Amino acid sequence: MAKKRNSYRKRTTQGSIGAVVLLAIIWLVNGISGGNIFNHNSTNQASQSSVSQTSQLADLTFKSGDNSVVYINHNHATLNPKDWRSNRVNYQNLDRYNRTSNANVAYLENRNLASDSSRERQYVQPTAWHQKFVDGNPIINRGHLIAYSLSGGINASGQYTNSQVGDQNNPKNLFTQTAFSNQRIQTIYEQKVRQALYDHKKVIFYARPIFRGSELMARGIHLQAISTDKSLDFNVYLFNVQPKVQFDYQTGRSQIDRNFRVAEPTN
Repeated sequence: MAKKRNSYRKRTTQGSIGAVVLLAIIWLVNGISGGNIFNHNSTNQASQSSVSQTSQLADLTFKSGDNSVVYINHNHATLNPKDWRSNRVNYQNLDRYNRTSNANVAYLENRNLASDSSRERQYVQPTAWHQKFVDGNPIINRGHLIAYSLSGGINASGQYTNSQVGDQNNPKNLFTQTAFSNQRIQTIYEQKVRQALYDHKKVIFYARPIFRGSELMARGIHLQAISTDKSLDFNVYLFNVQPKVQFDYQTGRSQIDRNFRVAEPTN
């Protein structure tokens, strides 16, 4: 009997230890996913398509092959359409590193649509400006927070002046943006705003480059917009990345990597 009792105790003890280990694993997994900002269970940050918070955008690290767009708050703006009072743009001052790290917010209407015919040559060099050409094409642009085509009549102080000229060489509205992020991705969302303005809707448009620490090149840009009738509504983060190129975000310098891939959004 003593041997059977000892054997039973041994099996019971082993089972208890196994249960404790299993519970510890479950607790650890839940702890990790519970603290993650993503709306999915995976902890592979940059591969996710949605986030629930904006406070940790700078912590996102893009990996080759990931999607270039992350949806925030299920792609719904946190802006209040009732805040639209007058036609203007709130341009924020540069930070201590001379970066446009704060959000510019535009209150737009149909008269802000501008054509490229009055656009001037761009000469401002934002922080981390180190141009390079890959396959004959530039890899970076002077990215506008509030697009030229959406800011007709708005002067550098953000006031409407009854002019057809959009934002030009305004350091408070420019950052070093990859050509891919600017021309292939951001333009998709700017077109949504343009279309709403064409339809004579009033729109609040928010744009904020996201920097990590003291880095001089933004990791991405946070865009959101809402029309006063709520028919336009989006909230996205665009990675500041370029196919075939890897950046040192501290300085903006880059290296060609032809294996570096960037997936475009599917919708």
